[in-house]
Amino acid sequence: KFEAVLAVKITEPGKEVGLQARLEEGQSAFTIKVDVSSGVSGFLRPGHFVDVYWTGKVQSGSQQNQRTVTRLIEDGVRIIAIDQSSNEEVQKASIARTVTVAVTQLQGASLTQAQSTGKLNLSLVGERDSSVAGMIEVDQKQLLGIEEAQPVAQQAAPKVCSIRTRKG
Repeated sequence: KFEAVLAVKITEPGKEVGLQARLEEGQSAFTIKVDVSSGVSGFLRPGHFVDVYWTGKVQSGSQQNQRTVTRLIEDGVRIIAIDQSSNEEVQKASIARTVTVAVTQLQGASLTQAQSTGKLNLSLVGERDSSVAGMIEVDQKQLLGIEEAQPVAQQAAPKVCSIRTRKG
């Protein structure tokens, strides 16, 4: 009662209502678990776009040579709901536990694998940002600028041939 009739509250005649209406053809809804730090401190809203970063362990060569990396796995993913609300007009920040995004089936499979093997973090994309991100991966050594010492090739000592003669 006494609520204003806004465009976000109504649908065209014959259109679906709810979360399914926010999905385009070939898309499905995927839910990402978030907390205060991984969910941009509660400032995410349905309709925003986010980049999804994965942090986990990868193997480099042998089993003992594991390193922790952070990698951009999906860029420009559209949020369609926060927790159980798809209302875009909410203005106050609240700490969400889940964020639902619209993804393709391949993106959904990638996010499922990433969520089960590491930690996902969301990064809010600027409103006018249309840049396309390439492969981004950072590990601790790159972050701190640590370069591994390269093994120095040892020069072989020159061979000296000698003959020793004993008489007597």
